[in-house]
Amino acid sequence: MTILHCGRFRLDLSRPLVMGILNMTPDSFSDGGRHAGIEQALQHAREMVAEGADIIDIGGESTRPNAPLVSPEQEMERVLPLLERLQDLGVPLSLDTRRRAVMAAALPIGVDLINDVSALEDEGALALLAGSTAAICLMHKQGNPDTMQLRPDYRNVVDEVGAYLARRVALCEEGGIARARLLIDPGFGFGKTLEHNLQLLRGLPELARAAGGIPLLVGLSRKTMLGAVCDEDVPSERLGASVAAALEAVRRGAHIVRVHDVKATRQALQLWNAVKSA
Repeated sequence: MTILHCGRFRLDLSRPLVMGILNMTPDSFSDGGRHAGIEQALQHAREMVAEGADIIDIGGESTRPNAPLVSPEQEMERVLPLLERLQDLGVPLSLDTRRRAVMAAALPIGVDLINDVSALEDEGALALLAGSTAAICLMHKQGNPDTMQLRPDYRNVVDEVGAYLARRVALCEEGGIARARLLIDPGFGFGKTLEHNLQLLRGLPELARAAGGIPLLVGLSRKTMLGAVCDEDVPSERLGASVAAALEAVRRGAHIVRVHDVKATRQALQLWNAVKSA
């Protein structure tokens, strides 16, 4: 049994878990800022938990391709009041941030997981997290949001992403962060072409082996790669592809899937689990 040490919680990863996405950004690619107001965000968080979300992931900076840069102060204004109001939600709270300053302000309020697209590369982030009890998701990206989709280039995307994540895991361990607190994420869409993304999805078992068996978190929900495969330009209309992608990721070893559509994903995973255990 694999147990993730996640702040106030211990998560059993023997069944796949669902992480619900809560964007506090006015320019979210998937929902256009529908939940950017704090009251709307509170309601949406509670709805996702009622639908079966095991974790809620809160983000105050859009990291979609070509997203404009926001200051740490803007990011904190968006997420800190919400974190304070969600402490009694009953599931782990994840903070989607790549900035040490935001992490430092949020941890005393109560954050169970730091979901970092930069894999703790911000100066001082690793040392800060070593002194906390929060779990950490280390994600791979090539470039930054404003440039990452211009010319993604790899000799072998699975090998290179796996090697990067293995190095970040080793640095965390050297810095005093226990393996039981770590997750890895290959970073679908973060400096990858469609073919790169498909190769990574196929290669999830190899990525897990490269990182020494650290549990996998995968975010494919509503992404451009799904629109390209299914010829669907509207992100919110990619439900079928998103659920299929989540199931394929779980089939290939993902422990946590990060999704917009919690209820549909939960139902699909319940059926998958029932068939697997029958």
